Amino acid sequence: MKKKQRIRPAQWRKLHHQDHQKEILNLCISLFQQITARLCLAAFGAVLGSFQFGYNTGVINSPESSIKMFMNETEYARSGGGMSENKTTNMFALIVSIFAAGGCFGGLMAGWWANYFGRKKGLLLNTVFGIVAALLMYFSRLADSYEMIIVGRFVVGFNCGLYTGLSPMYLFEISTPNIRGALGVLHQLGVTVGLLVSQVLGFSEIFGNSSFWDLLLGLTVVPCLLQLVILPFCPESPRYLLISKHQEREAKIALVALRGTSDVEDDLSEMKQEEKAQSREEKVTVFSLFVRRSFRMPLMIGIVMQLSQQLSGICGIFYYSASLYRDAGLDPTTANYATSGVGVVMVVMTLVTIPLMDRAGRRTLHLIGLAGMFVFSILITVTLVLRQTVSWFNILSIVVSLLYVVFFALGPGSIPWLIVAELFSQGPRAAAMSVAVLVNWISNFIVGYSFPHLQGALGNYAFVPFSALLLLFWLFTFFYVKETKNKTFEEVSAMWKKPDTESTQVETENTQLVM
Repeated sequence: MKKKQRIRPAQWRKLHHQDHQKEILNLCISLFQQITARLCLAAFGAVLGSFQFGYNTGVINSPESSIKMFMNETEYARSGGGMSENKTTNMFALIVSIFAAGGCFGGLMAGWWANYFGRKKGLLLNTVFGIVAALLMYFSRLADSYEMIIVGRFVVGFNCGLYTGLSPMYLFEISTPNIRGALGVLHQLGVTVGLLVSQVLGFSEIFGNSSFWDLLLGLTVVPCLLQLVILPFCPESPRYLLISKHQEREAKIALVALRGTSDVEDDLSEMKQEEKAQSREEKVTVFSLFVRRSFRMPLMIGIVMQLSQQLSGICGIFYYSASLYRDAGLDPTTANYATSGVGVVMVVMTLVTIPLMDRAGRRTLHLIGLAGMFVFSILITVTLVLRQTVSWFNILSIVVSLLYVVFFALGPGSIPWLIVAELFSQGPRAAAMSVAVLVNWISNFIVGYSFPHLQGALGNYAFVPFSALLLLFWLFTFFYVKETKNKTFEEVSAMWKKPDTESTQVETENTQLVM
């Protein structure tokens, strides 16, 4: 009798490794086949709105001294006396934070705007506000009016508030479940690239000086003009066409364009199931989100996730990192270069996050990100407190702040936008996005306006409140947030059903299988 050949453990590992490689290769081929030219064009058109948000978040950082000088000169020309130091601080804080105030209004209208005009047309119409804002800010110096900067920042805030609702929504609705995470991160990638570009252009050798700061603010017109060129060639969201407008033929045409194939029956079937489920529901408004029991937990998670992004203290880094680095002993030019390091870290880490999003999962990455931010926010405080005693702590405080940004980009930077759209089906999604965007912008305004005053009151301990909040957000995520990766919208909605209902369904299914 022939002896049976044994396979050694090393051979098992080799075979397992080969199978794993084939699995990854097949997955990559499958994903690559789903990424068509029209899908890329549509994603790029949407991400330009995200870029606009990032650019206007970071653009105000580097020209701080030039804008303050312009305000003083304007006030002197009007009244014969300059601004007091306190008034200058308050006026610049208003210029910084009024952007978020405009974002609140834009965010509140985002859901209605998306449903009334559509995702693509809504993006197109929004470019008008961006162009008007750019003109106001660019011509402010010519008109000797710093009030025009304030109004321009408010209008561009409104513009970006709409973008923060429209861009993620459009990206999610043109993607398939297995690339939704990667495509969703593109919103945050656009934000981080915009942030980096604003910081680089803000170098004193380029536009971040007393001669060109108005041009730096006015360049926000560029992404709007690009959208006017690109978006007319992009399809409308198939989900919006089928579920919201009941236009199956147009939805199929949009799907064929996005998928690059006429075989789109699976996508249509999934959307029809969602449409059928939605038809049994009442019309969902912002008010009903807070009233209906089935929406309470997803809405609470969506709100807390947005708070975990903005109340983490990251806005203090985005808006005031240049002054923070100057206080660490760097000269203004070097401080601006160090500030651009924040943008580089954000872009690199967002790129790292794209493949991890659908592999590690949203919940895991968010927990890791919050934990890292908690640790490094404490170290920021320690280095700031001891930098007078230990000289090299000045440089260490910069390194620690960059590592703090690394963990922000890993989770809290992108996941709150992605997960809100995943937690709700087509019906309540627009209203939920409006609430989420509003909460995000309100907390952005609070941090943007209060951070310099917080620094004045707490000094080197300004990050302590954010450390405490980060711990609370981590605990909430650990106990209440569920994983949504690779799930359809129907499967995610099912997670919030009552446990007894779910168990009854499972028992019924098992009984049917046995029979």
